[in-house]
Amino acid sequence: MAITAQMVKELREKTGAGMMDCKKALSATDGDMDKAIDFLREKGIAKAAKKADRVAAEGLAHIVTEGNRAAIIEINSETDFVSKNENFINMVDQVAKHILTNNPASVEEALAQPFGETGDTLQDFITNQIAKIGEKISLRRFAVVEGGENEAFGAYIHMGGRIGVLTVLEGTKDEQAAKDVAMHVAALNPKYVRREEVSEDEVNREREVLKQQAMNEGKPENIVDKMVEGRLGKFFEETCLNEQAFVKDSDQKVGKFVASKGAEIKTFYRYEVGEGMEKREDNFAEEVMSQVNK
Repeated sequence: MAITAQMVKELREKTGAGMMDCKKALSATDGDMDKAIDFLREKGIAKAAKKADRVAAEGLAHIVTEGNRAAIIEINSETDFVSKNENFINMVDQVAKHILTNNPASVEEALAQPFGETGDTLQDFITNQIAKIGEKISLRRFAVVEGGENEAFGAYIHMGGRIGVLTVLEGTKDEQAAKDVAMHVAALNPKYVRREEVSEDEVNREREVLKQQAMNEGKPENIVDKMVEGRLGKFFEETCLNEQAFVKDSDQKVGKFVASKGAEIKTFYRYEVGEGMEKREDNFAEEVMSQVNK
């Protein structure tokens, strides 16, 4: 398979490895991006496999709560200028409140629901906003959460809406503790609450990568398995919220902090605007010159 410059660029952005190393990895894996990431990790060149996590699109993450219910949403725009526009910010809040009230099952269902008193749909409302604001706007995702009798929400918005985190603790009404956990999630970006949630396939894949790493380091075969299990523990510490060192007190794990409140982490949602989306690459110099030359 021919290895293109775009493929090399993508692998560099996902792993931080050098251009020649990326080209070699892609050639060795016949252009398979995931296998190329593993190849680089096995050689100790890439620190971690980061699949499709390039923050590219603009927009806002937003959270609204009412009583024992909360909604977190992401709405995208083309530029960060628009995402800071007061009309856009108000629109995002209106959409979030609509979703919290109507609890649609999917984005498609949400867009088809009646919005406001005009009889228009939510899609019609967004389309009207596009005409006013002058950019493509889209509702990307949302989640609606309903808390139980002894549960607490933690809502945290970072960087003016660049990252939104909604946590749910069960066994407590301590909203500050839930917010502290949400702030931690924003900072360290765990994938799971606890290690039992990690799929067997993902654990086995990580174990194989770590084993290959150890062998490439020239470690004796009789201690490789023990090393792998030790390093696998580090993998769980990096990806599982309960096992991460708490950002507000690094001497204790997040799970222990929550347990000290008589609670457990039920779930969390972390929306980082544009994650996993490709961004339009504009050549602004060419765009300016094209206007000048008209």
